[in-house]
Amino acid sequence: MRLLLTCLVLVIATSLAAQLNWLETNIPMSDGQSLKADIYLPENWTTGPTILIQTPYNKNLYRLNLPLGIGQAQATMGYSIVIVDWRGFWGSEDAAYTGAPGIGEDGYDVVEWIANQPWSDGNIGTWGPSALGRVQYLTAKENPPHLKCIVPVVAAPTYTYNEYYPGGCYRVEYMDQITALGFGTGALVLANPYLNAVWNFTANENFYPDEINVPTFMIAGWYDHNIDFMIPFFEALQNLSPLPVRDKHKLLIGPWVHGGHGFANPGSANQGQLSYPNAANINHEEAWKFFDYHLKGIDTGIYNQPAIQYYKMGENTWHYAAEWPVQTTPYYLYLHENGELNSQIPTSSNASLSYDYNPEDPSPTIGGPTLRTDLNQGPFDQRFEVENRDDALIFTTEELTEPITLAGKAKLHLKISSSVIDTDFAVRICDVYPDGRSMLVVDGIQRMRFRNGYTAADEAFMTPGQLYECTIELPYTTITFQEGHHLRIVVTSSNYPRFNRNMNTGGAMYPALNGDVLVNPQIAHNTVHVSSLHASYLELPVVASGTTEVADAFSSPVQVYPNPAKDYFIIDNPLDGAYQLDIKDCLGKNVLKQNVNDPLQRIETGSFAKGIYLGIISNATHYHTFKIVISD
Repeated sequence: MRLLLTCLVLVIATSLAAQLNWLETNIPMSDGQSLKADIYLPENWTTGPTILIQTPYNKNLYRLNLPLGIGQAQATMGYSIVIVDWRGFWGSEDAAYTGAPGIGEDGYDVVEWIANQPWSDGNIGTWGPSALGRVQYLTAKENPPHLKCIVPVVAAPTYTYNEYYPGGCYRVEYMDQITALGFGTGALVLANPYLNAVWNFTANENFYPDEINVPTFMIAGWYDHNIDFMIPFFEALQNLSPLPVRDKHKLLIGPWVHGGHGFANPGSANQGQLSYPNAANINHEEAWKFFDYHLKGIDTGIYNQPAIQYYKMGENTWHYAAEWPVQTTPYYLYLHENGELNSQIPTSSNASLSYDYNPEDPSPTIGGPTLRTDLNQGPFDQRFEVENRDDALIFTTEELTEPITLAGKAKLHLKISSSVIDTDFAVRICDVYPDGRSMLVVDGIQRMRFRNGYTAADEAFMTPGQLYECTIELPYTTITFQEGHHLRIVVTSSNYPRFNRNMNTGGAMYPALNGDVLVNPQIAHNTVHVSSLHASYLELPVVASGTTEVADAFSSPVQVYPNPAKDYFIIDNPLDGAYQLDIKDCLGKNVLKQNVNDPLQRIETGSFAKGIYLGIISNATHYHTFKIVISD
């Protein structure tokens, strides 16, 4: 297959030779080996800055079209571009040997070689997605003198247990694709299914924000599997990188998938079954501003806005923030036996819902942050292949009368029991459109033997029929569920092949280091409890509606008492004169709105359902927020 692909690339590239011009060369490494590289120079080029791309996926592919929106417009790109095959891959395959320098060290040699060429002015930046992004961090860590900036796309440098075992479950399709691409890490990962010294060492070795000495522009996607690792590393860069560059880092988060196959990529308008036209090519436009600023000295305005630019899905608008995540208020939606999802605590003392999970007939993966080439990426409708099954519990809000915005990580808190000693619980959060489409937003999973933690000592099996807590933390996202939509969660015990199928036996999870095998699997009868005594609920990080400075919600001078409140509560208002009072439920719906003149205001709670509410007091120049809990 690899030979056929190479032949096809060469045939097509030969036919396009008149449109793109490159020079293939060998770049010498410090150990005496050399790496194969293609050099692209604009017509009549004399000297200038360079963009370096280091790839394990065959540099010859770029002979079809150059990245960053250049396509075949080589004459006008304004930069020289160097594309290098990694040591041990494609044209540089023969340079590999045991104990060879790492790819970061090779990156250092390539950068400094470029700086010494007559067509280079010594200003070099790097670009690339996924593995092409990880190598940029490693190159920057080596601190080559002529590296001025890096632009890693959908990539973080970290390697953590949670990346490979989210919720304690092996990522089958992800590791299948990693193996197919030639990265031989599968056996090592499967040999360490618990959080142990190997993972701790690996995580520490690959977390080095203090060693990134150049401005970094990270480009991320809400539907990319790396989002949970990119945001913390960017925060670390903001706080731990060397002082001269600490305020030079940028983060762009769009409504994008990881890419690598199919029609959707970072920067394309179409993502899954949805389209975001105002996000198309923003990644390229902002990257060019970053490169022009750092490599050409042009004031492009890249630093005129806060460090983070992010896309609010649903609302489909761009926003800025100085740090992430933005400040939010937690809201709680309870699961009910009739399938409702609302802010009221269930009234039944013994309600529950059950389903059978069969590992030989798992709930299928439909879209999401996938990588394997036979799977779709991004937002896809879950109605027909996921929700229309007997092994799915579905909980849906009423039709929203006002928008509600999530920004951060949602958590599903389940009270569960099972007929087996180990099983999984999985959740998908969906945005239900007025036409009925149930579009996936985020998903997550938790293996019950790891409910207390992920070390071998944490492992604990269940007693059949006994009640347990299960908390599923979902990835970062930002989305506005619009008026007329519904918010939905789907609870299952599988999401395959995104995650390994639990055999429900409590036995070895990956026999013979096989991450996708069933050995005498059992059917699990799984129960989710939705009663007043054992309530299950969704915790949402919600941005206060209509506010512009949400951080105020965490340092509010408003005094509210008693809190929790039963029959009434009193607001001690710090604003002078008249103000407006709004109280919203956890869906952002106004339950009270009135103008107030008194500094002390008594609110009767007889018309309020039990739950948590957000209060907002505001006048022409100020606003403050507060949280109030209404109890029995």
